[in-house]
Amino acid sequence: MIKKIFIKSYGCQMNVYDSQRMFDIMKPEGYHPTNMIEDANLVVLNTCHIREKASEKVYSEIGRINKIKNKKKSLKKEYLLVIAGCVAQAEGEAMKIRAPSIDAIVGPQSFHKLPEILKNIKKRNQTIVKTEFLANKKFDELIYNNNSNSSAFVTIQEGCDKFCTFCVVPYTRGSEYSRPINEILKEVKNYTGSGVKEVVLLGQNVNAYHGNDIDKNERSFSYLINKISEIEKIKRIRYMTSHPLDMHEDLINDHKYNPKLMPFVHMPIQSGSDKILKSMNRKYNVNEYVEIIDKLINARNDIAISSDFIVGFPGETDDDFKKTVELVKKIEFAISYSFSYSSRPGTPASKLSNQIERTVKKERLKILQSVLNKQQKKYNKNFIGKSLDVLIEKKGRHKNQYVGRSIYNQSVFMNSENNIKGDIIKARIDNVTTFALSGNIIN
Repeated sequence: MIKKIFIKSYGCQMNVYDSQRMFDIMKPEGYHPTNMIEDANLVVLNTCHIREKASEKVYSEIGRINKIKNKKKSLKKEYLLVIAGCVAQAEGEAMKIRAPSIDAIVGPQSFHKLPEILKNIKKRNQTIVKTEFLANKKFDELIYNNNSNSSAFVTIQEGCDKFCTFCVVPYTRGSEYSRPINEILKEVKNYTGSGVKEVVLLGQNVNAYHGNDIDKNERSFSYLINKISEIEKIKRIRYMTSHPLDMHEDLINDHKYNPKLMPFVHMPIQSGSDKILKSMNRKYNVNEYVEIIDKLINARNDIAISSDFIVGFPGETDDDFKKTVELVKKIEFAISYSFSYSSRPGTPASKLSNQIERTVKKERLKILQSVLNKQQKKYNKNFIGKSLDVLIEKKGRHKNQYVGRSIYNQSVFMNSENNIKGDIIKARIDNVTTFALSGNIIN
């Protein structure tokens, strides 16, 4: 009998990567992926704990799944539920009590044990909890099947040692761990065999990478990028998310001299107020951040800069918020993401007494997002009438429509009667929205 697995990913690209690895490790166990949760024999919710009410969304989903599970049970059909990811790591034992219908709770460093866990589920009549920090062992045991896309995520670094006061990552993903260079190169080469032309290097602090080479010498992120560049079939390299403290000169120079490194940097600042940055424990100030931006622009003047902002952090005054808006207007980001501060249990910021009222946060976020959206649309408008190299990633919703990504990380739509998926196409841009471009192929 063919067994089917359904995996739902929440949150960041690293969760998407982890979900793909779970598909890979379950394939030898006889499981085939399905998009229909009702048809599955195994359901995995790969959770994220960054945003407020993340765990409540998971419990709501569990309630829906329980109805399917009870129906399957009445028909004597196997239907197992596994909660994976950061919510599982943070709330494992509590989840076990609150939702006893869960068959296994698996942290982001332990999901490689999934086949073994499933065998034990059938032997034990209780929820199995696996939340050890095993990053170094996890990557050793993962399977990397060929990727059918033109672009592939590759996690090179996990965990964080920065301990920003608002963030749960050090508690859910553990301390910083960098994969050995040869393992990463082997994975990338594996993907090129199925047509991958671009890799997106992932990490909580990806530019803090410090993995060992084959001789056990510790190497920098810049070194890794240049080693990947030597793989002929790889035409593009991206990375996210970078931290300002780890944006060193060698990496900045790579944007000047390495043609395979795309001119796009996602480097969150979070606030334009030095007071708030200090309270966040970000370990840099606004001027230092701006200096890094200036260096990147000097290295490559067309580089696109992206950022993250948290609005309404405890103690943020109107003046602090005003400084954030001023910074945004000064730098003119190509694209940015902004969120209202949400208290995460166990973090230092959650214990601060000067929390901001929800209505104030909501109003400030509206103002900031309005500025950011106008900037993004203005940035995109600059490309009307210009030609861009676009890596085609997939078919669009409409007939003969394809969707790709520019060197500046913009989504680009175009039409073609031929199958151009996986090709790098030159397109002339004729229309833009806030979030995407559209154009025509240049023959």
